[in-house]
Amino acid sequence: MNELKQVFNYILGLGAPVLMPFVILAFGLTLRQGFARAFRAGLTVGIGFVGVQLIIGLLITTVGPQAKAFSQVLGTGLDVLDVGWPVGASASFAYPIAFLLFPCIIVLNIIMLATRTTRTMDIDIWNYWHFLYTGALVYAAFQSFWIALAATLLTAVIIFKLADWTAPAVEKHFGLPGISLPHTETVNWAPLMYALERVWARVPGLARLDVSPETVRKRLGLIGEPLVIGAVLGLAIGALGGYGALAKGGSAGTYIKNLLSVAVTTSAVLFILPKMVAILMEGLIPIAEGARDFIRRRFPGENIYVGLDAAVVIGHPAGMAVALILIPIALFLAVLLPGNRMLPFGDLAALPFYIIWAVAAARGNLVRGLLNSTLVVVAILYIGSDLADLTTTVAKTAGWDPAAGAGVAEAASFPAWSGIALGSHVVPWIILRLFDPTKSQFWIALGSAIVFAASWWWVRHDVKRVHEAS
Repeated sequence: MNELKQVFNYILGLGAPVLMPFVILAFGLTLRQGFARAFRAGLTVGIGFVGVQLIIGLLITTVGPQAKAFSQVLGTGLDVLDVGWPVGASASFAYPIAFLLFPCIIVLNIIMLATRTTRTMDIDIWNYWHFLYTGALVYAAFQSFWIALAATLLTAVIIFKLADWTAPAVEKHFGLPGISLPHTETVNWAPLMYALERVWARVPGLARLDVSPETVRKRLGLIGEPLVIGAVLGLAIGALGGYGALAKGGSAGTYIKNLLSVAVTTSAVLFILPKMVAILMEGLIPIAEGARDFIRRRFPGENIYVGLDAAVVIGHPAGMAVALILIPIALFLAVLLPGNRMLPFGDLAALPFYIIWAVAAARGNLVRGLLNSTLVVVAILYIGSDLADLTTTVAKTAGWDPAAGAGVAEAASFPAWSGIALGSHVVPWIILRLFDPTKSQFWIALGSAIVFAASWWWVRHDVKRVHEAS
């Protein structure tokens, strides 16, 4: 059993850039696309993931310290530290029951495909940690493998269905036909975001307010270009990040150098990231087309989506612009919201992931996208705060050390850990809390589940209608 667990951890430890080429190769051979074509597609996908991760890493290493510096200025009194999504992923994979839950998710996906209860073939096995995180939380709360398994599989079923439902938006809004995004921490916001769009449509003036990157570019010319918008937002983030050091007598020259460095880097991210995603899609599109052809030959009238990491869509200019604006908003909200315990820190630079559907539901409208995203952050802060104690237990059980090289050293001084990414797991949080009616959170979760289900039912036709009309 220990040997099997070691093999499992080794394979998942390879990471998406190394693992995905093998997955794509195997998938392509299964679809009878030939070794040469499948191998080229797999390697291209791996190269694309490397490029995307390099650019995201550049954003995190440049913008992250600025956001963290500003968060330290504002963070007095908060006792939960946002330690970032890598901790959630590594702790979920290293949790003792993970290697037992993992194959169950694969089998579930196969059964759902065979019974036509989903059209998403989720090959993004690296991000199965989202489902495993549900299982780890539930096991930590109830010490029952069977309850943990039920919660894990229920989460997966809901996410696969949401991925099917949002696939038309992935094609129309993001330009990726044949792709779906079974990415828990992003797609579980979609029903709520489309419901909010229905609300904004009833607010005079707001529905007709057309503020998208395209209209900004048309009206402002060079100033409206994504690379210039990135530079302006970078200047703002750099100004906030360097405020503390400057106030303590830091060098003005260093402050200006920092401002310019952050500005150029954020400009580069907004300019280069879509090109890296295009490389990734160069490898994925032939596989997606091959999967559709394979299914159509055997099941006429049916279609299938290739389930991928939401990283393939975060390069959208509207999403990136809103996410950068949201960084200081998130920090101020953390301080001002009553009952919030979590200090945004490790995941601040990764905000483009968590507001994907907030902006997509608004069809790239920057104003409504920012309104949606702000409400997402409010919910994330409260959910992340509520999950903090269990997340800390999971991380400690899995052996995560805040002083380790890949850890967040600042976490050692906080009594509890959580994260923006972890607080974005709406469906897992609802499922976890519904298992225990003795806790006060049960009633909040029950109300949230009703709102979630009602929102989904209310807007169940909106994804196709909205995006096919746009």
